[in-house]
Amino acid sequence: MRYVYGVTAALLLGGAAATLTLQPVGAQTAQNEPGAITVPRTGAPPSFADLVERLQPAVVNISTRQSVQMRQRALPPGFEEFFRRFGAPVPEGDGGDTVTQRGGSLGSGFIISADGYIVTNNHVVAPARPDAVIEQITVTLSDRTEYEAEVVGRDQLADIAVLKVTPNRALPFVRFGDSSQVRVGEWVVAIGNPFGLGGTVTAGIISAVHRNINAGLYDRYIQTDASINSGNSGGPMFDLQGNVIGINTALISPTGGNVGIGFAIPAEQVRPVVDALRRGERVRRGYVGVGLQDIDEGVAAALGIDRNRGELIRTVTPGGPADRAGIRQGDVVVSVAGQPVTPDQTLAYLVSRQEIGARVPFEILRNGRRSTVTVTIAERPTEEELARLNNIEPDEATVPEPSKADEQSAGQRSTQGSLGLSVQTLTPDIARRLRITDANVRGVVVAAVEPNSDAGQKGVRAGDVILSINQTSTPNPEAAASAIAEARRAGRDSVLLLIRRGSQPPVYVGVALSGD
Repeated sequence: MRYVYGVTAALLLGGAAATLTLQPVGAQTAQNEPGAITVPRTGAPPSFADLVERLQPAVVNISTRQSVQMRQRALPPGFEEFFRRFGAPVPEGDGGDTVTQRGGSLGSGFIISADGYIVTNNHVVAPARPDAVIEQITVTLSDRTEYEAEVVGRDQLADIAVLKVTPNRALPFVRFGDSSQVRVGEWVVAIGNPFGLGGTVTAGIISAVHRNINAGLYDRYIQTDASINSGNSGGPMFDLQGNVIGINTALISPTGGNVGIGFAIPAEQVRPVVDALRRGERVRRGYVGVGLQDIDEGVAAALGIDRNRGELIRTVTPGGPADRAGIRQGDVVVSVAGQPVTPDQTLAYLVSRQEIGARVPFEILRNGRRSTVTVTIAERPTEEELARLNNIEPDEATVPEPSKADEQSAGQRSTQGSLGLSVQTLTPDIARRLRITDANVRGVVVAAVEPNSDAGQKGVRAGDVILSINQTSTPNPEAAASAIAEARRAGRDSVLLLIRRGSQPPVYVGVALSGD
């Protein structure tokens, strides 16, 4: 189960084999076949019992057995005598031996065909760490029948995996419903294996749709107050007609337990991924080659636009579809194919749903003026290819305090009265100390930051390189001062800084100007 504390997502897994034995169900007919389930459509249902009895046999427990090779540590000098003194055997190993440690993970899933195809979350059947090996995946049905499963396909971005078992009989299964038609306030039922309690059923309502919780690139969850806990990951969320409208995946909790805020991946996003994986194909998504940034209050004030409308382009991949279409760093994309870009409907989500090769209109804001450009959608590269394209390497280097000679030669200038920081020209020597290998980087280096300033409060620190202010390049302190003066003459009370830290991609920060 994914736990989200504030805006931070972390994966925790849990669950257990089901312990209920139910009557056999005709497996050649979908468990949620139209007409098989009758529940009153108005008001609260008198009981979920008939619905659950029909659906529960198609929900499974999934467990993995994993192993990792660990290097055995040698005992520190003198500890051999400690063990002998108390009559304990001295552990062997000189630090060069390896030992195998084993563990596992637990979660939920559901059967989608009588011949044994199963859907779950990818993180349920993924290695717990990069060097771990999945030795076995076991699927346990509600009647305690166990099958060894193999992974047919997985998609890390969508957090979806398809498994296959080889049963000796036809299995009960369920079908996907149309999650695009669900409404806030409708009843839902979740079935899974929370905290090792197999075959657990919970019910609630849909609390929100299209929810973005900053847990992934394509966040667009269904939120529910049905109890979702560790171990529900990969289990189905049903509507009252028995249709699978989502995969239970995440929850927000300050304690680790359920507080009534759970999330499911909508079926409309799951189904095309599952179909592709069953065919043995890689999931294809649209791609335009941009790095994106949310428009927070500071950035919105600096740009003079409303919050939560559009996304800011902070990087453009050279030669990519967006670059060829004329989209530039600093543009704000406000709609894609006529659909508005919002926190609930992000640019990444909209682009991912476009057909490969389609020519799609993008409405952008540039320097306060609206225009439309047409972008030809490409296929998203693999994560490995993207990492090479973007050359992303974390870097924590900071600039040392400049000497008097540095200040005189580089032209250090204090902007304490405007931004609460002082800057100096980026010289080749400073660039080497900051581990900036790109010789084309031009800007001013932050030498000192007033902690109580708006820039300091927003994370600007010594060693950051300011590439531009209000989309005007700042190759030296004089250019930076000129851009700030121009903002003041225009009556602006904040400016937009484009900042690069080490070899990381640049990011925009809106910083308020002081009243001095």
